Amino acid sequence: MTPAGAVTVFVVDDDAGMRASVQGLLKSAGLRSESFGTAEEFLRSKRPDEPSCLVLDVSLPGVNGLDFQRQLAEAGVQTPIVFITGHGDIPMTVKAMKSGAVEFLTKPFQDQDLLDAIHQALDRDRLRRKQESGLAELRKRYQALTAREREVMSLVVSGMLNKQIASELGTSEITVKIHRGHAMRKMKADSLAELVRMAAKLELPPSRK
Repeated sequence: MTPAGAVTVFVVDDDAGMRASVQGLLKSAGLRSESFGTAEEFLRSKRPDEPSCLVLDVSLPGVNGLDFQRQLAEAGVQTPIVFITGHGDIPMTVKAMKSGAVEFLTKPFQDQDLLDAIHQALDRDRLRRKQESGLAELRKRYQALTAREREVMSLVVSGMLNKQIASELGTSEITVKIHRGHAMRKMKADSLAELVRMAAKLELPPSRK
């Protein structure tokens, strides 16, 4: 287990001096880091499951930084990226930012600008992880519902009244109320509005109304 509050900054740059410089800065700021000379080295590494970000040089041997950004996205790796480059231009910057980069810094940059970008990237990753954890918990609750409770929940969040649901399912209104109550309790929803928000997050298929 990683300690609470632990983060890792991954530095990928083929310039050993730059890697050492960035890691020294990160250490002085109390941030743990790992460095790699190529994108391939980073991909082969075993990365801890904790909030992280990637400080990535645009000009790398083999695959360049922008292509690597695309490859990571295609592989489902959502680690936020802070680009650094010795010769950036506007089209390159626009492409990187449109693809989700947190910042695009041209060398030589101010230490504080890099640290600010890294903290922004780490905050973004913390938020993503929190949202994913919440969604996983919602899915777990939904899986605990019976097939009929899911059916009733789907019809409830579509806006149907209990008596309409009873008619739709060919059962009694009392039975619908019981299933609805079970679904609300198992989902830990305090109100219909909250249940509707949960259903939206779960992207449930539309009811057969």
